[in-house]
Amino acid sequence: MAGALTDRLAGLRTRFQRGSTPPFAGFEWIIAGRYLRARRRGGGVSVVAFFSLLGIALGVATLIIVLSVMNGFRTELLSKIIGINGHVFVSPIDKLFTDYADLSERLSKVAGVRAAIPLVEGQAFASSPYGGAGSGVLVRGIRGEDLDKIGAIASNVKSGSLEGFDDGSGVAIGRRLAESLGVQAGDQINLLTPKGASTPFGTAPRTKGYSIKAIFEIGMTEFDSTFVFMPLTEAQAFFNRDSDVSLIEVYLDNAESVAAMRPDLEMAAERPVLLTDWRQRNRTFFGALEVERNVMFLILSLIVVVATLNIISGLILLVRDKSSDIAILRTMGATPGTIMRVFLINGALIGVVGTLSGLALGILITVNIKGIQRVLFPSAWDPTVRFLAEIPAEMNANEITVVVVTSIALSLIATLYPSWRAARLDPVQALRYG
Repeated sequence: MAGALTDRLAGLRTRFQRGSTPPFAGFEWIIAGRYLRARRRGGGVSVVAFFSLLGIALGVATLIIVLSVMNGFRTELLSKIIGINGHVFVSPIDKLFTDYADLSERLSKVAGVRAAIPLVEGQAFASSPYGGAGSGVLVRGIRGEDLDKIGAIASNVKSGSLEGFDDGSGVAIGRRLAESLGVQAGDQINLLTPKGASTPFGTAPRTKGYSIKAIFEIGMTEFDSTFVFMPLTEAQAFFNRDSDVSLIEVYLDNAESVAAMRPDLEMAAERPVLLTDWRQRNRTFFGALEVERNVMFLILSLIVVVATLNIISGLILLVRDKSSDIAILRTMGATPGTIMRVFLINGALIGVVGTLSGLALGILITVNIKGIQRVLFPSAWDPTVRFLAEIPAEMNANEITVVVVTSIALSLIATLYPSWRAARLDPVQALRYG
């Protein structure tokens, strides 16, 4: 066996001397792999390499998870907000919408418009006939045929029914509002508004009881705890409106085409109107989400940067530990380029394996994040604070690619200095003092 090893070393030396070893040859990978393993005694260098790999893996996984959750938040909130509200809000300027039926019909015929829904909106105070604390609500008067067009309501009725919504004085309320008032489908709810009948002494508040026809749950606390839908004609009477509506909500086939649709909608209105789109109404909210997402990306990127610094320190320790080996390889004819490539491979293996491990871990946790939250933190997610009932997550292939490529690139950059330092090692000095 000793003879075979001697022959291999002799052959390797001959190849070194002839300069016939190609870059990144097999023996360079073998040496790099052996340097990553723990020594029989001590094993300190391999421990450093392990923690460098672990740091990169955790950094990449954390970035993927956080970015996916932030994307999920934006998508879920956007779908909830647009699902129950229109994309464009048409409000009167100098003339009330008494002809709302004709106006909504004209708007609905514009190419790219899915529906145009007239609404009466007003604030009210809701209370239960059984006593207890009441709650402020947003009452929306809507035609029954239009309520069916809002998929977020019609498809999320949890109890009761929307059949015959226009008949009588029944209302549909959110599940969280029903829970806070202690009522259910079929019970009564009392609504109070300051916009009642006009009297010689001013406007008198109006209070009226309504039966609960349906209870819905959209999954967004802001809507489930404050929205009350009632028949349009009943809302006009309740808020003392003279057969007009507050606004007309326009639902588009493509929510992103609001800017292009404005001229067509203004032309269809045939009068001066105020157009407000969903971006304008929620600009501050979604702007804050975007800022938070970018800040989180920068902060969590520091984890990967720190992990790459560990690669630098680990390789410097490895160069010191293997200085005698490097000197022997140099005396056998190994070029500085060969030595440099050995340590480049070493650092690259740590970076690539760590990045791929973090990628797998991040995807695994992201895919199962709702189940993990329910098992490990069942009571930690308060929907009244975080708007949504559960943690959303949506992976973006482009963002994941950027994270992976950046992590590998930083890892490769981190190997340059230690590799260059190893290549410059003087074999005579290394053998003398190593």
